[in-house]
Amino acid sequence: MENWLIALIIMVGYLVIALVVGVWAGKGQDSSSLDEFAVAGGKLGLIVMWFLMGGAVFSAFSFLGAPGWAYEKGAPAYYIIIYTAFAILPWYIIGPKISKIGKKFNLYTLSSFLRIRYKSRWLGVIVGILALLASIQYLATQLTGMAHIFNIMTEGRIPFWLGGLLAYGIVVVYVATGGLRAAAWSDVFQGLLMIIISWVVGLAIVNQLHDSVGVMFTNIATETPEFLQIGKEGSNMGTIPFTTTILVSVIGFLMWPHLFTKSYATGPRVIKKTVLVYPIFALFLVPLLLVGFAAKGIVDANLIESADQILPFLITTVMNLPGWVYGLVGAGALAAAMSSADAITHNATLETTDGIIRAIFKDLPDKTVLTIMRVGVFVIGGLAYIITIFGGQGLIVLLLGAYGAIVQFAPGVYSALYWRRATAAGVISGLVVGAVLNFYFQLVAESTPFGMHAGIIGLIANVIIMIVVSLFTKTAGNEEEDIYLRS
Repeated sequence: MENWLIALIIMVGYLVIALVVGVWAGKGQDSSSLDEFAVAGGKLGLIVMWFLMGGAVFSAFSFLGAPGWAYEKGAPAYYIIIYTAFAILPWYIIGPKISKIGKKFNLYTLSSFLRIRYKSRWLGVIVGILALLASIQYLATQLTGMAHIFNIMTEGRIPFWLGGLLAYGIVVVYVATGGLRAAAWSDVFQGLLMIIISWVVGLAIVNQLHDSVGVMFTNIATETPEFLQIGKEGSNMGTIPFTTTILVSVIGFLMWPHLFTKSYATGPRVIKKTVLVYPIFALFLVPLLLVGFAAKGIVDANLIESADQILPFLITTVMNLPGWVYGLVGAGALAAAMSSADAITHNATLETTDGIIRAIFKDLPDKTVLTIMRVGVFVIGGLAYIITIFGGQGLIVLLLGAYGAIVQFAPGVYSALYWRRATAAGVISGLVVGAVLNFYFQLVAESTPFGMHAGIIGLIANVIIMIVVSLFTKTAGNEEEDIYLRS
């Protein structure tokens, strides 16, 4: 049997198992409960939360984008390790507060969290729109990864459009049927798979190509020392772009609605325990970065369409490994992509429904809202699929671009918890200006001042405008404000 066919069988087998696990997880639960669909009743345990948070973050960019950046840019790829080590820490402090507030007001979205605190439905609408735009951009990274994996592992026999459709179709089905609980238990299965595969395959590639990690870095340092440097002559990234890339990722991490709202899915004690054990999950990125470094000097960049393809290219072409290895690596990469896609798809429909639709149609019964959410999973999934098929940016570029928009939520969120003087007018003004600046520098301008990340430029303007406008406007001065600040 040919290698590509073996790989296809293994990957399709994995998709079937993922579908079964996702659908099974939703069985036995109250399918008519909005609370169950949105936050799994707020009762998820430590192990499930650990995999849910980890799986929601370590995605297609981990198996494809991370090795691609290490291969293409070298040392700047370390930003991934740095931000994952620090970005989760604020959750230890703000997570329990958000959890208590969520239970008090029966919340399940970021837009409702801000709407209630600042007494502004228009703020909820703006947050819902921005969350939708950023989520679709983030989803495009996962779909691109899924499509690349199927295409390369089957040696081009499964076209890009079909590979993405097969994998993401599975995600949409189990999310629409089982909500957050289906996504959570699928992430447990997918997380175990990608951790094991990343270490086994990653170290095997390095050892076969260079004998050891030490020999690999010695060879690179001898031949191209600038590849292992940041901000030096000949290096691939300056210190300011590198630093602001880390900053936008660290600050924006918990502002992703699909991560922010996990505070509603469990209690304060589980949140704190999850923060303490979370870094263990992040270790699986290490061997994947090493794969990218291992390809330096081995693979001619002209032989691949993009750096994101470096891992599957090594497996299928350079090393000529057996088909079952193709399949395992493909399954691991699909697991990484799907474990993020399910959480993002689920939350994007929550934010759109709660932030936008309920602001327009205020008296919708919960049963109708739940129906809209289930349908919304398919609609949002379709939009993300179309953007993926007709888009062409790399995975890391798409991811960092999405972070630039999502980080603009930070001033409003932290002010809601800690600054009584913040007002709806201030938060809205800062959010709009920050988002506009971010998109301008991303989509229109050819460069940013000093090479700063566009999201940081927007965030600086956001904070300044929010403070100034808030000081010249009146706060709501309501009971909700006091509860937020005291929680």
